[in-house]
Amino acid sequence: MQPRSLYTMFQQTVQTYPNANAVGFRSSRNQDYTFWTYQQLDAEVRAFRRGLDALGLRKGDRLALMSHENRVEWAIADLAAQSLGIVTVPIYGTLTATQVAYYLRDSGARMAIVADQKQRQKIQAHRAELPSLEFLVSMTETQADLESAEALAFNEVKALGIRTGKSEAELDALSAQVQPDDLATLIYTSGTTGEPKGAMLTHASLLHTPDAVVEEPIAQLGPGDVFLSFLPLSHITERVGGYYLPLRVGACIVYSLGLMTFIDELQRLVRPTALLCVPRLWEAIYEKVEDTIKKTPPQKRRVAEWALAIARKVARKRYGAEGFQHLDPLLALQYAIAERLVLRKIRERVTGGRLRYCVSGGAPLAPHLAEIFLGLGVPIMEGYGLSEAGVITINRPGQQRIGTVGTRLPHVELKLSQDGEILVRSPGCMKGYYNKPQDTQETIDEEGWLHTGDIGELSADGYLKITDRKKDILVLSNGKKVAPQSIEALLKQSRFIAEAVLFGDQQSLVSALIVPDFERLEAWANETGLPTDNRETLLKSPEVQKLYRNEIDAYTTDLADFEKVRSFQLVPNAFSIEGGELTPTLKVKRRFVAEKYAAFLTAMEKR
Repeated sequence: MQPRSLYTMFQQTVQTYPNANAVGFRSSRNQDYTFWTYQQLDAEVRAFRRGLDALGLRKGDRLALMSHENRVEWAIADLAAQSLGIVTVPIYGTLTATQVAYYLRDSGARMAIVADQKQRQKIQAHRAELPSLEFLVSMTETQADLESAEALAFNEVKALGIRTGKSEAELDALSAQVQPDDLATLIYTSGTTGEPKGAMLTHASLLHTPDAVVEEPIAQLGPGDVFLSFLPLSHITERVGGYYLPLRVGACIVYSLGLMTFIDELQRLVRPTALLCVPRLWEAIYEKVEDTIKKTPPQKRRVAEWALAIARKVARKRYGAEGFQHLDPLLALQYAIAERLVLRKIRERVTGGRLRYCVSGGAPLAPHLAEIFLGLGVPIMEGYGLSEAGVITINRPGQQRIGTVGTRLPHVELKLSQDGEILVRSPGCMKGYYNKPQDTQETIDEEGWLHTGDIGELSADGYLKITDRKKDILVLSNGKKVAPQSIEALLKQSRFIAEAVLFGDQQSLVSALIVPDFERLEAWANETGLPTDNRETLLKSPEVQKLYRNEIDAYTTDLADFEKVRSFQLVPNAFSIEGGELTPTLKVKRRFVAEKYAAFLTAMEKR
């Protein structure tokens, strides 16, 4: 594919599919969806482009975008900025005011576009510390609301362009000057192990994934497809796979209103054909399936449980470590019966019945979940990517291998260092970290290999398995090395465990902080006759301690002796973004957890 800018890619789609639906959106759950064609979306982008130029923003300036939920205004602003060579800085709407100020200060943003009053006030609380920030724009507030706030309404930017902006021909000439190798965005790392860094990605870098999907092709996508946009647009996977990819192929993007409406949108309102998701959502969906089955009459429950067991057995045959294996006649017959009686109904209820492509990323997908959904016929494709490199590998449809993140995308080079670190070199890789030459030098070597910081294994036929983060490896006092993530994934298979974080570096034994699934624990406690009015008392009770000791042992029986969890503490509160334990992409911030729960760790060390 000929290199081009993001805006040029968009214009090619507008010319090819002018009357196809490009976006669908609504402002509240009580409203119907509004759909715009590519021609209509193009008109909105051009109007906003004129406004940005009229305000004096120029090629190379930075423009921050911040919204708690995905919105069509985000796409309009991004495409308008890209058309002028303005560098966008996506910021998660869940971040605190102090964190937002850091992003704006570090990037030197001249403009920040926010979703609403709540996000605007985060910036205004620190505006005196942001000398480069000249313009603050709100997507949803009116200009009347903003008169005293020294801010502009989104529509006012367009109105300004109409009043004082350049002609379309002049603006098109500016857009033509934007080159594929120009900087397009700064995507900040989630900061699980330190200060966030801005990965510098070009137009060509961001188009690598969409072009690779079409070129191979990895998926057959076009104007008939509907993407449900749920993962934050600040996330690299959603940015390239759930936003630029549908724009590349002429598909329609329907914006979710968020977690509270997602299940209804997936199963009834939108019924997408393509979706990008994180494992936590599949965990939540399956928990609902489990809870529904448990409430059915005994005979129906036994049939459903039998069908799901057959589905998992089929998934292990077709998508196991040995690669695709044909089903024996008996299993094939059992699967056909299970499909007819149970699986088809669950699949349609869970996915809406139209889902053809479903990418899972951002964190490891537990093998038992992969078995369940692949066995159900839900086409989950687990992949691997980084803010610094876009999408690197993915499991192709029909060629999934459970426990791996698939094989490399076209034009991606992949190898392992002597200590097992995954190294990648591809058109999707960043130019470096913004204003951080030392960090850049430590991440990208002289031969252009990007050191991912992830430890992995590569099979003979090219399937990549992520085993852990290099910095997270626990080295026990006896020199034994323990990779915590795979053990944490085993523990989280327990219906009573919501989160697990392993510790033990320079200690003699492995210990764990366990966050219970409080809803299920309290239901168990009520059945057992234990009081649930005081959570801390409940967690310290001998019965609950024994329950969790048994759960930990049951799910880690196959581990080496030195890998087993010898000590644990139950945490009385769920991990959350607001509490600081999770990043905006729902990854555990190990360093923060270690500091916040230092007393718990000390107690375990003394045992």
